[in-house]
Amino acid sequence: MSISIQGTETGIVHTITPRTGVAFRLAKGQTLTVIDPEGQQVSDMLAYNARDTNEVISSGRSIDYASRLFLTTGDILYSNRSNPMLVIGEDQVGRHDFTLTPCSKDTFRIIYGDETPHHGCQGNLEMALAPYGIGPDQIPIAFNVFMHVDTNGETGEIRVLPPLSKAGDLTRFEAQMDLIIALTACSAGQSNNFTYKPIQYRID
Repeated sequence: MSISIQGTETGIVHTITPRTGVAFRLAKGQTLTVIDPEGQQVSDMLAYNARDTNEVISSGRSIDYASRLFLTTGDILYSNRSNPMLVIGEDQVGRHDFTLTPCSKDTFRIIYGDETPHHGCQGNLEMALAPYGIGPDQIPIAFNVFMHVDTNGETGEIRVLPPLSKAGDLTRFEAQMDLIIALTACSAGQSNNFTYKPIQYRID
């Protein structure tokens, strides 16, 4: 049976349609499960302190404190103030990206050469977060759930490869403070093996 906590239904699976995004509250102690229902689909995830949205998820802090690029079960996602925001729990994929920025109109213009570019995850995040008073310049590097970025340790070259996630794979995150979360079903073809699919999530 689902209940409502801070305006967000819990215990049921919510679906984010392809190339869109959502934002919602996640209370301290709650668990967020992000699910790839069809496989090889990325979800950009942002987290903000619900009491002070100037405190936001930080790739730099999180990677620095973990001493590695690829974070998985047991790793902490820290804020820009070095406070734990989320702890990664069960992780059925084990490979995500925390280095590349959300795709945007400029991504599609510069990388893909699109003349009429889609607004991308950046635009979807902006729209989803606007009701919380969070503006475009407050959107940092996201934790890109299921995104597969290969890094050459010698040259530093990066390649965006198809996600390793299979249909039904999931990753869980436990909130360490009251949060505002934003999630997308990523809009970039390169990130999703050039198909656009939904993302699902559940709050428990």
